[in-house]
Amino acid sequence: MVPVSFNSFQVLIEGKFYNDMHTEVLDINKGECTYCLVDTCLSFNPFVEHLHERVRTEKTLKSEFYKYVLDKFERDTCIDLDMHPENAENYREMLELIYSILTPPILNEKEFFWALSTPVPDKIFFSTDAFYEFHTNHHSGLHAVNIGKGELFSQRQKRFIYNLILERFYGFSTVTKNELLFAYTDPESNLSRYYNIQTNSQFVNIKLNGELPEINFDTVEPYINDYEGIEKLEEMLPLSNFKFEGFTVITLTDVTLPHALESIRNELVNHSNKEKEQYSLVLESLKILSENPAIEFGLLPFLTVNNKLIFDTNECSQSVLISSAKEFSLAEETFYAITEDYKQNPRPVFFRSLTDEKVLKHPFLNVLKQSGIKSYGIFPVYYNKKMAGIMEVYSYEEILLYEKLLSKLQTAIPLIAQLLQNSIDQFAARIESVIKDKFTSLQPSVQWKFNEVAWNYLKKGSKKKKNQDIETIVFDNVYPLFGAVDIRNSTIERNSALQEDLKALLTIIMETLTVLKGHIHLPLIDRLIYKCEEWFEKVNGFITTNDELMLDTFLHDEVNPFLNHFRQNYPDERVIIDRYFDALEEENGLSFANRRNLETSMQLVNTSINHYLEQVQEDVQESFPCYFEKFRTDGVEYDIYIGQSIAPDKVFDVLYLKNIRLWQLKSMAEIAKITYGLADQLSRPLQTTQLIFIHSNPIDISFRNDERRFDVEGAYNIRYEVVKKRIDKVLIAGTVERLTQPGKIAMVYFNQPEAAEYQEYIKYLQEQNILTDDLEFLELEELQGVTGLKALRVGVNYEIALEK
Repeated sequence: MVPVSFNSFQVLIEGKFYNDMHTEVLDINKGECTYCLVDTCLSFNPFVEHLHERVRTEKTLKSEFYKYVLDKFERDTCIDLDMHPENAENYREMLELIYSILTPPILNEKEFFWALSTPVPDKIFFSTDAFYEFHTNHHSGLHAVNIGKGELFSQRQKRFIYNLILERFYGFSTVTKNELLFAYTDPESNLSRYYNIQTNSQFVNIKLNGELPEINFDTVEPYINDYEGIEKLEEMLPLSNFKFEGFTVITLTDVTLPHALESIRNELVNHSNKEKEQYSLVLESLKILSENPAIEFGLLPFLTVNNKLIFDTNECSQSVLISSAKEFSLAEETFYAITEDYKQNPRPVFFRSLTDEKVLKHPFLNVLKQSGIKSYGIFPVYYNKKMAGIMEVYSYEEILLYEKLLSKLQTAIPLIAQLLQNSIDQFAARIESVIKDKFTSLQPSVQWKFNEVAWNYLKKGSKKKKNQDIETIVFDNVYPLFGAVDIRNSTIERNSALQEDLKALLTIIMETLTVLKGHIHLPLIDRLIYKCEEWFEKVNGFITTNDELMLDTFLHDEVNPFLNHFRQNYPDERVIIDRYFDALEEENGLSFANRRNLETSMQLVNTSINHYLEQVQEDVQESFPCYFEKFRTDGVEYDIYIGQSIAPDKVFDVLYLKNIRLWQLKSMAEIAKITYGLADQLSRPLQTTQLIFIHSNPIDISFRNDERRFDVEGAYNIRYEVVKKRIDKVLIAGTVERLTQPGKIAMVYFNQPEAAEYQEYIKYLQEQNILTDDLEFLELEELQGVTGLKALRVGVNYEIALEK
């Protein structure tokens, strides 16, 4: 075997011409005006020192090459030179030797982004063709991604300088690497591309002028990566004490694809954006991964309610199939059938072109074709072996090499699966939150207690037999507050609406029978008209529940069969008879109009009250956590419980009770004004009354698992509940006047100190023009088992706008 001679390698090196290397000076700073931050000297000395070390330690054939290069530098007197970037061409041979040593021989200068710069990176003086072309064409469009907002080029240079000083002189090796991430928009594809720019300072020596100050790492650590704190470092380490000698090596790496994946991963981890924005950013990253501006993506999580797919959500709006189906009115039943079928038989499906034949075979493609889409693909996405949704790939052009595209996306699929599963979990959490808020008594203020009891139950279950009883959840010594907003005379209003509807129905029947009488001669018609007139008189007076049932029987057994017969057998009479049957329709029939209007009005009142209470609950909880429970009646009632046992980690004081009592009185005034302001929106006039029950002594409450709500505990506490239930219709003693009146707030109490406290609140709210100056002190009638009740009653000022 012929031994390798270094002479042949030497000839090869000397004979190689780097025509693709540039010595033109390139400014890194993008035109920003900078001043000399530190004394610098562009020199080969550090590199020559490196060559001496390699010659001394290298045991392979490379040592001959290092000796050859070292000899060239020493023979050509390239040591102790103070070069200028503009004179780089004079040292081309040396620069090419540096390139030969620092880079693999097989690299292509037209593809490798590599350059040499001044000791503190400012000017590029030697670069590969690839680096030079990239800088020339794209440098002005580059923008840094991973630096502080508003950070200037000079500030980045200072960070570089101080990082190097702290590492070389103090051994602070935890400083940030000299890497920057830059991005620009490719003008041809209009897609973002990302590049990592790394600065190697191996061939930079730092000379110290004077003594080195003593510095503790803990002192400087807060300022190392905070460009706004660089001034502190300048005070500790003046740059005039240092000189940088040598050169830096800069490499630029295309990290577009890894960065796109990292962007998706960050969106999943940080949750810094709302769900819709998160989907948009992920779709943009997929587009970058595809490296094809003609390709678009869609994502569709499989959200379900009771195991049925639903699509009318923000998450689903990121699917082109969903948006096209809505835009071009694809039949909902057809769409659901298609998606359910796909869910049962998931598989990748790709249509390179949407031809008429394919549309005929797959009708759902028609809406996509109408949207201008020419290629479309569906790919199932699985999370833990269960399908979480689909990814769509589509284009307004025909896609040919979709297999190559899918290979690029493989690394992103697990992240997409996590995103879709997050949407499924978040949707389920929203459903659960609504259920908890609207249908159960469990609230955040008491959730901790339920968690505690549940954990104790689980711990016991692992040690004892199954089906053990769970402990009762009790809160002792809590102060109760009760409030009721009632729709005045709701029973009378219902009876009135019923009467008006029944009279309207009877009138339609009599009009219908009268018309039929002119065409059909049957004495039975006169009898039915007579019975309707009797019912009309009865309905016009007081009608009982029994009367209502008997009237329904009359209609069902006599009127309906009679008119149905003529509707089926006498086509000419169908129009007039249909008018009667149309009136029976509960949703829009004339015979339910007044009851519908009443129900709509009551719903508007109650919804407005509930909406207000839901909005202010956060304010109620802010000072001290409390339990707040609403009940639907003909109006809205609520219980509030506050005390130390509700929030054991926070010190309770009576001042929190006083604060919530003041809030309750003021909120009642605001509710009265809200319902008063609804008058123009109500199809039937309704008024509300406002009632507060003042109870100074604490009580105990426990959670009843059977009814899923809290109830009072103990005989004494039950008395509170009894009084609360009986005062809604209480009369003023010696009169027939109800305590609760529209436009008023009534406060029921037992003891004078309770009244005195509320008098202070009333006076304060009167001065705020929220309540009127008409406070009444009232004695109340005796109720069954309850005596000694008194009340305060005061008016609400409707003319002055209340504070929100």
